[in-house]
Amino acid sequence: MTSSPKNPRPRVGTQIGRRDALLAGLGAGLGAGLAMAAPHAALARGASVSDNRGIIPAGGAIAQTATLQKALDDAAASGKPLFLPAGTYKTGTLTLQPGTHVHGVPGRTILKAGGEPMLTLSGADNVRLSGLVLDGGGIPLGNDGALMTATEATGLDVSECRFLNSGGSGMNLRKTSGRLANCTFGNIASAALFSEDASALEISNNHIHDCGDNGILVWRSETGEDGTLISANRIERIAAKSGGSGQNGNGVNVFRAGSVLVTQNHIADCAFSAVRSNAASNCQMVANSCARSGEVALYAEFGFEGALIANNIVDTAATGISVTNFNEGGRLAVVQGNIVRNLFFRKTGEVRGNGIAVEADTTVSGNVVEGAPAYGIIVGWGEYLRDVAVTGNVVRKSHIGIGVAASAGAGTALITDNLIDGAQDGAIRAMKGPTPIGPDLALASAESYRNLAVYANVVR
Repeated sequence: MTSSPKNPRPRVGTQIGRRDALLAGLGAGLGAGLAMAAPHAALARGASVSDNRGIIPAGGAIAQTATLQKALDDAAASGKPLFLPAGTYKTGTLTLQPGTHVHGVPGRTILKAGGEPMLTLSGADNVRLSGLVLDGGGIPLGNDGALMTATEATGLDVSECRFLNSGGSGMNLRKTSGRLANCTFGNIASAALFSEDASALEISNNHIHDCGDNGILVWRSETGEDGTLISANRIERIAAKSGGSGQNGNGVNVFRAGSVLVTQNHIADCAFSAVRSNAASNCQMVANSCARSGEVALYAEFGFEGALIANNIVDTAATGISVTNFNEGGRLAVVQGNIVRNLFFRKTGEVRGNGIAVEADTTVSGNVVEGAPAYGIIVGWGEYLRDVAVTGNVVRKSHIGIGVAASAGAGTALITDNLIDGAQDGAIRAMKGPTPIGPDLALASAESYRNLAVYANVVR
């Protein structure tokens, strides 16, 4: 991936200073001047392993699209990396060819947009970008616009880049594989990163903040296997400026994409969910730290089969964890070893105030729930309950400790070996819809409810 440049290296010193001083006067002749310019001083010293093709920054005052495009094409054709020195480069849309490698000085090599996407590639394999800043200047990019787009690309590698001030999205990927790591996405009008129909995509160790609608979106055009890995990202301050009831305002949103792993992320201050999985089977949400979610922090909903939600910390949310929509085919889950605390009632939409909510073919075990103004754990809703086991949990300081559906048509639930402390209106209550009925089943027999097995729970 490294090679020595073919271009001769003239001596540097006052030459570059004179060029910089005269740059503003070059005008229409900039392209020709840049083609003859010397590489960056570090190249002349032999410190760099890449070739900058004579590109020098123009302080963002003059568009350099044609010059940059030629340098990119030449570098891709030769198989050599293109080095862009520190500075600001004003540019329109640049197209990346297969094998393009571009390196900059992290935080200091800035590509400045003029109201259009900056980098695009289609059918291009093994493109590598590092150390670049893509600054959109907050200018709108139109429908589905992003600072960078990639379609049907394999082996894409983007690292230590910054995608800032986008009037649309940060990056849009379709049918793309590769790795996005150690990047920053900030002040993005729509979503930081959108991926559709990915294959073997890794999104790791990125910082995503201050987005208008979503952080990371992993979608598929049709339900199917995806396998994207989303790990060790820091995601914060995600709004829902485009409105809706949950399609916006999420740190991570997985839609129709199967076998996605969301792990070890720190996600805070999202208008809706930290992680929201919709119609996505075999999704894993493991060891994430989720703070201050405006709705459900960890959500598996609609037509999915298989969800693992384990070893997460949820602090402050309208509902901590929800595994729902049995009426739409949502089923089969494990909710285990989570800490859920500081729940609240929402002022708009669904009020909620629950710690953990589940419906079908699910075990809920070894969790600690504290401070739920409604239910610590709610099992089923109306007739939508089937084969749920709630065992070995600690529920503290809730209005009702555990609520379980007892409506006609509701399926079986096993509730045993739980410790419930400080429930104001009963430790375990049968429910018809939203209404608790009958005695506290932690203290009285549940024999009158043929779908419930309740025993060996401890109440304080």
